[in-house]
Amino acid sequence: MTENNTRRLVQSVLVSLNGVISEPMTWAGPYFGAGSAAHSLAALERSDAFLMGRRTYETFARQWPTATGPYADFLNRMPKYVFSSTLAEAEWDNTTVIAGEVVEGVRALKQAGGNDLVVYGHGRFGQALVDAGLVDELTLTIVPVFVSGGTALFRDSEESHRWELLRAGRGHDPGLASLTYRPATASGQPGDAPEV
Repeated sequence: MTENNTRRLVQSVLVSLNGVISEPMTWAGPYFGAGSAAHSLAALERSDAFLMGRRTYETFARQWPTATGPYADFLNRMPKYVFSSTLAEAEWDNTTVIAGEVVEGVRALKQAGGNDLVVYGHGRFGQALVDAGLVDELTLTIVPVFVSGGTALFRDSEESHRWELLRAGRGHDPGLASLTYRPATASGQPGDAPEV
């Protein structure tokens, strides 16, 4: 169960049919069109900040600072936080490096109150947030492709978590499917029926 606070942390993950999550820019692009772009922009506009680990920062900082359009414009000007003990400073505009302990740093941002905090992907940073009980909503977008090699979504963890399905259905472009979860209630009983 996530902690009681006023600011939600929303994590979105692209995952292939065979469970791979790494390097989605190399295999998910053909399935992302206007529908996914509009949905992604709306999610950003509901958020106060974008949180990431160093790998995501390095990928995004190469791609987005010179991009144009509504999504790129919003992403470039919104506050961003990169959690890294090895990155001295961030070159991407409006990005703050947090070098301390990840869980405590994210907890402090959540307790500050405000609109959603958004996280993309489920690498070491994303998994640390799930294991610490800091993720309030987790969306898996299933991309209809098998990927050779890469990091799997399903991997060993010292923690066990139960989730409730909030929404399930088609993604925002043809071929995609979307599953959205929240942490299970303390009783372990299902909550309201999911939207299908």
